[in-house]
Amino acid sequence: MQNNPNTTLVTPTAPITAKTHGGRAKCLQRLARLDLPVPTTVALSFDAVLDIAKGHFPDIDAILTQFPPEALLCVRPSSEDPDWGGPSAVLNIGMNDQRFETLCGTLGVDAATALFSRFVQSYAIHVDRLDPDMFDDIEGEGTDALHRALEAYESETETPFPTTRAAQLTGVLKSMARAWEGTSARLLRQAKGAPADAGLGLVIQQMAFGMGHGESGSGVLQLVSSKTGKPQITGRYLRQSQGRDALSGDAASLYITRDPRGPSLEEHVPDAFAQLVAHARQMRQKLREEMQVEFTIENGQLHILDGVRVARSSRATVRIAVELARDGIIPTQEALMRVEPRALNELLHRQVDRHAKRDVIGSGIAASPGAATGRVVFTATDAQASAARREDCILVRRETAPEDIRGMHAASAVITERGGVTSHAAVIGRGIGLPCVVGVSDMRFEPSKGKLIANDGRVISAGDVITVDGTNGTILLGAPEMQEAALDDAFNALMEWADAERDIGIRANADTPADAQTARNFDAQGIGLCRTEHMFFEPGRLTVMREMIFAETSDDRRAVLERLLPMQRDDFTQLFRIMQGKPVCIRLFDPPLHEFLPTDRNGQRELADALDLPLSDVTRRIEEMAEYNPMLGMRGVRMGITVPEIYDMQARAIFEATVEASRESDPVVPEIMIPLVSAKREVELVRSRIDGVAAAVATEQHVKFDYRLGVMVETPRAALRAGEIAQHCSFLSFGTNDLTQMTYGLSRDDAGRFMSDYVRQEVFAEDPFHSLDVEGVGELLQLGSARGRAAQPDLTLSICGEHGGNPESIAFCRQAGFDYVSCSPFRVPVARLAAAQLAISHKIG
Repeated sequence: MQNNPNTTLVTPTAPITAKTHGGRAKCLQRLARLDLPVPTTVALSFDAVLDIAKGHFPDIDAILTQFPPEALLCVRPSSEDPDWGGPSAVLNIGMNDQRFETLCGTLGVDAATALFSRFVQSYAIHVDRLDPDMFDDIEGEGTDALHRALEAYESETETPFPTTRAAQLTGVLKSMARAWEGTSARLLRQAKGAPADAGLGLVIQQMAFGMGHGESGSGVLQLVSSKTGKPQITGRYLRQSQGRDALSGDAASLYITRDPRGPSLEEHVPDAFAQLVAHARQMRQKLREEMQVEFTIENGQLHILDGVRVARSSRATVRIAVELARDGIIPTQEALMRVEPRALNELLHRQVDRHAKRDVIGSGIAASPGAATGRVVFTATDAQASAARREDCILVRRETAPEDIRGMHAASAVITERGGVTSHAAVIGRGIGLPCVVGVSDMRFEPSKGKLIANDGRVISAGDVITVDGTNGTILLGAPEMQEAALDDAFNALMEWADAERDIGIRANADTPADAQTARNFDAQGIGLCRTEHMFFEPGRLTVMREMIFAETSDDRRAVLERLLPMQRDDFTQLFRIMQGKPVCIRLFDPPLHEFLPTDRNGQRELADALDLPLSDVTRRIEEMAEYNPMLGMRGVRMGITVPEIYDMQARAIFEATVEASRESDPVVPEIMIPLVSAKREVELVRSRIDGVAAAVATEQHVKFDYRLGVMVETPRAALRAGEIAQHCSFLSFGTNDLTQMTYGLSRDDAGRFMSDYVRQEVFAEDPFHSLDVEGVGELLQLGSARGRAAQPDLTLSICGEHGGNPESIAFCRQAGFDYVSCSPFRVPVARLAAAQLAISHKIG
């Protein structure tokens, strides 16, 4: 049997692999190789179990000859990945009247009765699929209760309870094999990532009783905390028990190590405790993993029943991988590969504790990770007022607009009724690390009445306390327990190793000095996108900006912009200083001007008073500027050509800040990016003006400085005509948010309303605003980059849309030969790790 590929005695040399017999079988073989006290075990392969499901059984008698005649057995599932689950284990196979009488003499009547009763109920429920309620009328314990259980079984099945070990084992194997092939089980494991044809192995193991006259019991032990990953011997031990009874919450369970709260295994059985810890350390060293050890003590003798990978939080995942590498057990490259990049969000942001009770009142798109609790407010002004009172608040809007940015900075989290993963709220939320849930369609928003109405009818009013879980896209009532963010030494070590491996640059999108400092703290290699328009929404600047919009002539506009110039210059100087010589790519003004004007009557009245204009003039001017489709209207480079004074002012501010920052440290080489380009002539016109401003500043300041000019490729035509555009550029940066929007003809703000239906019906494999469409949009990137580099071989290529922080998108950019990706500051660590994993995977093929 040792060499039988399908019915295999577990020995150090048996033909067992995780892909043929499952992870549990392979782990038990490894424990046997370590000469640990593992009970006799026979492993059934995936093929053998599949045959059983079809009614073809292995030689049961041959299997039973591997065990002592009187030994009781247990059967456990062994799937390729433990996370895929499997049918429940069945213990004490072989119990019958004869074995019962024997155990009464060795264990005592009470213990033997408990074993037999447990087996009868387990067999009835898990093997014969009987209703557990059939045993509800059986009261008390002891032999009378046992006999009533046997009678209930016989009454329900109209057959006596099986008495032979062979018959019982056959029934258990058939039941577990068919359970795995059931529709519900298949759907459940596929939801956990298992392939549709995933196989199940089974292990048949001799029972090591946790019951006896001497010290007996069962429990689990691990060497690290599942929450933090730090060294901490934890677990539970329950005397006179079997399996994982110790974890059932029984008050009689003992602690593993000495504990002031109660008795412990270490105190009562120090020798077994010492052996157990030694075995666990040996498993860590040889299996190259932190393992939870399942054990039994039978009359003072220790048995190791199983070893499973320690369950762990994302924080613990990082710590465990790093410590294994530090101890030389695994190489740093393997440590990097063991951490899922997106799992870093748990370390970077505050989260709802995984064990906290959740009262979910709504859900939407998880647009920006992290969690926050606060009182509901419905306007940006109220959010700012809450911040002034030092009260946490949650800003609720139908959708956010640029004028809401101050309120978003003041809030602890944001909820919007509309929008998708690249909507305004989502992009700003990710940029400043603000938890955000958008596209909340299962709640009714009534902001004018100051309330939200959940699907179940509950009303949440302004001032009520709610929690936003931006990681999972849910809204919770009340304030559940939180887990704080933690960037510790293990995280820093992992990031250092990642930087040593990756071969593509990682920059951050940062609009303010605060964003830049966050990017710097996360070791971004520079700023890949600074959206300058966000600087104009500060209270002191918005009024000036509106004055400029209402100016009648070019000279009037220039005069007003002179007041904004020092503000912009100070912003850029701070950015350059914070980044300390790292590249900073500044996008020139992009949005349509109407975004800076109030839409409501009260706001328009206040603007008229501020500008000393009749209200009718203000409303008429606002109406004149309205566009049917402002995202495709006069914005970006079109604004720079038709209202050139704005770009002139911004270019001067950039160059004067360059001179100022370069006096204190290494010379600054700013990168200036022209947005929404679609024609070569646009670049020529803007470049000539910027070159003129640069020359003027150099003459005035009596200094020389360098700068780089590039284009943000976000229209399909720019990608197609990249060859002629690149002749006037140092770099091309693909703005994949707008490029996706224009390629698909989809509004990134409105697509969330139907995108889930499209993905569900397989129109799109995934939301193209969430994961880069490598077939359509990706082809434009490839065309644009190839044509651009053909015209300009040393052209720098990058993407600066939100796809830049997506691991799958980074893989595409790396393969296409891009120099760097740029993403929100809080996604920089995720991108650094993902890039490292891609480089490692490439090296190992």
